[in-house]
Amino acid sequence: MSNYHIKHLEEYYQVYRKSIREPENFWEEVAEEHFLWRKKWENVLSWDFSKPEVKWFEGAKLNITENCIDRHLTTRGDKTAILFEPNNPNEPAEHISYKELSKRVNKFANVLKDKGIEKGDRVCIYLPMIPELAISVLACARIGAIHSVVFAGFSSTALSTRINDSDCKMVITSDGSYRGPKTIDLKGIVDDALEDCPGVQSVLVAKRIHSNISMTEGRDVWLQPLLDQASDFCKAEIMDSEDPLFILYTSGSTGKPKGMVHTIGGYMVYTAYTFKNVFQYREHDVYWCTADIGWITGHSYIVYGPLANGATSLMFEGVPSYPDFGRFWDIVEKHKVNQFYTAPTAIRALAKEGVDLIEKHNLSSLKVLGSVGEPINEEAWHWYNDNIGKKNSPIVDTWWQTETGGIMITPIPFVTPTKPTYATLPFIGIQPALMDEQGNELKGNQVEGRLCIKFPWPSMARTIWGNHERYRDTYFTAFENKYFTGDGALRDEVGYYRITGRVDDVIIVSGHNLGSAPIEDAINEHPAVSESAIVGFPHDIKGNALYGYVILKDTGESRDQNNLRKEINQIITEHIGPIAKLDKIQFTSGLPKTRSGKIMRRILRKIACNDTSNLGDTSTLLNPEVVQDIIDNAL
Repeated sequence: MSNYHIKHLEEYYQVYRKSIREPENFWEEVAEEHFLWRKKWENVLSWDFSKPEVKWFEGAKLNITENCIDRHLTTRGDKTAILFEPNNPNEPAEHISYKELSKRVNKFANVLKDKGIEKGDRVCIYLPMIPELAISVLACARIGAIHSVVFAGFSSTALSTRINDSDCKMVITSDGSYRGPKTIDLKGIVDDALEDCPGVQSVLVAKRIHSNISMTEGRDVWLQPLLDQASDFCKAEIMDSEDPLFILYTSGSTGKPKGMVHTIGGYMVYTAYTFKNVFQYREHDVYWCTADIGWITGHSYIVYGPLANGATSLMFEGVPSYPDFGRFWDIVEKHKVNQFYTAPTAIRALAKEGVDLIEKHNLSSLKVLGSVGEPINEEAWHWYNDNIGKKNSPIVDTWWQTETGGIMITPIPFVTPTKPTYATLPFIGIQPALMDEQGNELKGNQVEGRLCIKFPWPSMARTIWGNHERYRDTYFTAFENKYFTGDGALRDEVGYYRITGRVDDVIIVSGHNLGSAPIEDAINEHPAVSESAIVGFPHDIKGNALYGYVILKDTGESRDQNNLRKEINQIITEHIGPIAKLDKIQFTSGLPKTRSGKIMRRILRKIACNDTSNLGDTSTLLNPEVVQDIIDNAL
C-alpha cells in the first residue's frame, strides 16, 4: 500500500479524500500493514463526542515497545536508535543501537518490577535530557505502567501537584542536570516536592553530575547498581489498545494543570504515520527534534514516532546558546542531521545573533526543517528558510497540541507548496472546521473563525486524568459534536490554514476582531525589534485598546523610544490598518514564557490592566524574574 509514504500533491489529495470518506478502512489499512499486533481489533472505531468517548482499534492487543524496538532487531539491530549529544561539546556523543536499547529498556523494566511497579501504576519521571529519560519511558510502557514525565525545569510545587494528581507510586530522577554552564539540583527539587507526596514509595536516582546529594533511607536508591544486576530479558506486557500509555500535564488557562491521557494503539499508529510523512524520513537519515521529552513534542517526535519507524533519533541535553549560539549548527554538521525540528522561539533567538556562526558550519545534510510550539512569524520563517535551509529544505510549520497527540495541520515536504506563516493543509484523516461565535460552520475559503475538528483521529487524548467532566467541558461543549482547539484560524483562498493564536488572544477593538499573531508579525518586521507580544486592556471608547510589549535587538546604539513607537505603529498601519495601532508600547528585556516557549499572555494582560494582585504561580516559567521587571516599568 503506497499511502504510508506520500510523495506528491496529487497523491496527498487522493489519500486525504479516502481518509475522510472511509476513515475506518483507511486507518485499518495503515494499522494492519505497518505494526505488530498480538491480537487484531474487533472494531476499528466507535465514538460519541457528546460524552465524549472515543475508541480506536477496540479489542486489539499489543505492546508499543515491541513496535518501537523488538520488531527492528532482526533488520536494524546494529542501527543507531538514539544518538545522545551531551551538554558539554567535549564529552563524546553516545550511539545507542536498537539491540543496546532493547537490553537497557528490559533491564530498566525489570528494576521497575522489582520495586513493585505493576501494570496500571503511575510513575513520575523527572529527568534531564539524558538517555535514561527515553529508556525509562519505554521501560514503563514495556510493563504496562503509565508514565507521567514532568519537565525537569518545573518547580517543586509544580512537581508535587502533578505527582499527587495522578497518584504516582514512584519518581525517577537524577542527582542533577547540566544546563549550559550551570548545574541544577534536581534531587533537591524532588526532595522538596516529596514532603507533600504521601503516595510515593520509592525514588530511583540516576547519576549525571556526580554531586553530593542526600538519600532518604528506605525510599531513595541509586539506579545504576540495580540496572547492573537486572536481567536484560523482560517479557512485554500485552496491553489493550485503549489502555493508557501516559499522562502528560498541560497548563490550564485557569488553575490546576490538566493531565491529558493518551492510550496505546491509536497514538502509536498516528505518531508513526505522521512522523514518516511530515519529515519524509528515509532509512539512513538522522533526525533531530530539539524539544525536551517533558513535552508532547518529545514524546511523539523524539521517542514513539521515530522509534516506531526504526529511525535514528537525536537527543540533545544542552541549550542552543552554549558554548555559543553556533551549537545547533555544530551538531547538525557533526552528525549530518537530515531533519531538524525546533521552535520559533529558538529560531528568533538564533536569528538575533546574525549569521557568522552559521557560515562556519556545513549544513548541506539538511533536507527538511520543522517548526513547532506556536505560529512562526514571517521574518523568522524567511530567516530560517534563507540561512538554515538555503532555500533547499522545505519548512514544515506544524500545528498541533498536547491534546491531539500528533501533528494535525502541516505541509508535507516536497509535496505541499509552503507559504510563510501558514500551517497549510490538514494532515491525512484530519477534518477541520472553522466556526463562528453562533456555532455555525463557515464553509468555503477566505473565512476566519474558531478552529474545531469534527471527526476523531487516532491519537487524540481520551480524557483528563481523574476528571472526565473537565475534559468534556473544556473541549466538547463550546461547539456541538466537535472538538474545540481553543485556537482561532483563517482559511485563505486556496484552503490553506493559518493559526491566528489562542481565541483568548483575539482582542475586540472597536468591534473589530484582532488576532495577536498578525499584529506581532507586523511589529517584528521592524529592523530594531526582536520579539513582541500584544494584549488588550479596557478602554472607555474602544472597549479594548492594544498594549504592546516589545523586545529590541541589541545593536549597541541607543534609539529614541518615542520615534520607535511611531515607527512601530506606522508598520502596523501599513500591514493591518490603523485600527490595529497600539495605544501603549512598553520596551522590555524579556517576556514571561513557559518552558515550551509559549508567551504567558495571561500575566501580560493583568499587568496591562494594572491588576497584579494575583498572577498565579510564576515559578514554573522559563524566566520568572522578568515578571517583576515588566511590572516595575509598566506604562
